Amino acid sequence: MNFRVKQWIVAALSLFFLGSLITVGFIESGRLLPEKKAKVVVTAKNEGCVNCHAEKSPGIVSQWKDSRHAPLGVGCVDCHQAKKEDPDAWEHEGSLVATVVSPKDCARCHAKVAKEFTNSHHAKAAQFIGSLDNFLGVVVEGAPAAIGGCQKCHGSTVKVLKSGKLDPSTWPNSGVGRINPDGSNGTCSACHARHTFSAAQARQPENCGKCHMGPDHPQIEIYNESKHGIVFRARIKEMNLDSRSWVVGKDYTAAPTCATCHMSATKDLPITHDVGKRISWTLRPVVSKKLKNWEAKRKDMQNVCAACHGLDFTKSFYTQYDNIIGLYNEKFAVPARDIMLALKKEGKITSAPFDDKIEWTFFELWHHEGRRARMGASMQGPDYTQWHGFYEVAKHFYFKFIPEAEKLSPGLTERFVKGKHHQWRKGMTKAQIQQMLDFYQKRYGVEEKK
Repeated sequence: MNFRVKQWIVAALSLFFLGSLITVGFIESGRLLPEKKAKVVVTAKNEGCVNCHAEKSPGIVSQWKDSRHAPLGVGCVDCHQAKKEDPDAWEHEGSLVATVVSPKDCARCHAKVAKEFTNSHHAKAAQFIGSLDNFLGVVVEGAPAAIGGCQKCHGSTVKVLKSGKLDPSTWPNSGVGRINPDGSNGTCSACHARHTFSAAQARQPENCGKCHMGPDHPQIEIYNESKHGIVFRARIKEMNLDSRSWVVGKDYTAAPTCATCHMSATKDLPITHDVGKRISWTLRPVVSKKLKNWEAKRKDMQNVCAACHGLDFTKSFYTQYDNIIGLYNEKFAVPARDIMLALKKEGKITSAPFDDKIEWTFFELWHHEGRRARMGASMQGPDYTQWHGFYEVAKHFYFKFIPEAEKLSPGLTERFVKGKHHQWRKGMTKAQIQQMLDFYQKRYGVEEKK
């Protein structure tokens, strides 16, 4: 090969590499450019609203312009329009409008989603009004506390005053189970905050954490300590949260969020707005129980797990989870419940709620630390299962609840706390400790088939 040929080869390779660098640079610069926003469409019927509110409440208009509604021409009137017979209708700038946008309004375009949501436990969240939680909020604490606390998550019953204005003790409210003036339950804006109504926001765990937090249902804290939460934070840029389909295992694989497991699509399952469709245990009451059709619900949840985990891994997790719930029920919840029933039967406590000290102890035993233990197990949060959960349950069961019950009715508790579970209270030798471990292995362990 002569020198001139070598020169041509070097020149050709140089041009090739230069072209490659230019191509890569063009692609990367395109990625760094801000995404071009779709053109906002302001229809004639919405023009007056947009122009006026751009001056009076520009934040609302700016949010709407960033929404997926705006390029489609879905504007203020489309959601807030009202009929004369609507209980919350009022005249505004020559048009009948309603302040409260309900699932019925959203259903005009999102019928399937609205139906799923209406059938969900979320939409029924305001039914807590007759529960002990609400008695504590409304009566023991006081109604203003319940309005600013309980009802902000569970939802209020929005009332219309004779003047036509909304009762300020019931509105504003975006509680997920809100009872609306049109008779519908719930609000889509509990998760899809107005006026961007962002799916990406609704898919992030913080969105659920507004309500699913605290001493009685600390799901966001548990998620944050779990491996799922850790990986989500580390790889959030890979989550593709704005994807229209957002199918786990296809559109993203980095980590799951609350929405991934409870709502979003898999390769085999459609998206659902019924958040209970994949839950097999209810962890809220005194004693946990498996829900109706729990096998089918668990199968669907395991389908979500399968996007990242093998079948044996998933089944083994559920074995551990079931055993933890079984332990909580048998060792603490059922005996505590039965002791409370016996005390009422004997007339040692009244039928009025929370007028006896032991009622507070019992309530926190199952409603606070008992839930923390169970929910920690369900979402793989070890510290919530152990120190925030079972440790607190055991300490308060044995050294607060039982002594208080014995003080009210001496000798009552013995028949409820006998057997292997409670043998440790009498002191144990090494041999007895081993017997205890053998008991737990036999009751909750898995015997290998030969």
